[in-house]
Amino acid sequence: MISNVTLTTKEKFLLEDMKSNEEQCILKYDNYQNQASDPQLKSIFRSNGQMEQEHLQTINQLMNGKVPSMSGGQSGGQQSGGQQQQPMQQKAGQSGTSQAGTSSSGSNISDKDMCMDMLSTEKYVSGTYNTAIFEFKDTQVRDVLNHIQKEEQQHGEAISSYMISKGMYTLK
Repeated sequence: MISNVTLTTKEKFLLEDMKSNEEQCILKYDNYQNQASDPQLKSIFRSNGQMEQEHLQTINQLMNGKVPSMSGGQSGGQQSGGQQQQPMQQKAGQSGTSQAGTSSSGSNISDKDMCMDMLSTEKYVSGTYNTAIFEFKDTQVRDVLNHIQKEEQQHGEAISSYMISKGMYTLK
């Protein structure tokens, strides 16, 4: 069920920022999935990018004064979302179509560098959602933003887990 909300000017500006952040994430994930050399990493980038598309749709709904229900569509909280994300990644990896050695722009960025960039990006984006959650007056909107923030944290977790498993990232 979708309900309506009237946004303040500040809330509209925050949503514009989040929309821009989501668009950047989508572009980066799309670009990096084409450049990654490891099929597992391609799959993680593809899966995360698809979720970012859902986030963008949700932000666009909010900008139009519509508050979507988070009980359907997107994955449910952090725990169940993590359980649902793994099969998506495996499925996406099985349907991979091409191996990209170098990008069309000729850039030669390493898988580790792409992971570090996306991990930093996810940390930043999660922080912007944290700020927004405190700034919105409507409880339903805060719940939607909190839901998205948890999924952003899951994206970072997927990347850092991949990096740890490949010896690219250590927690000491």
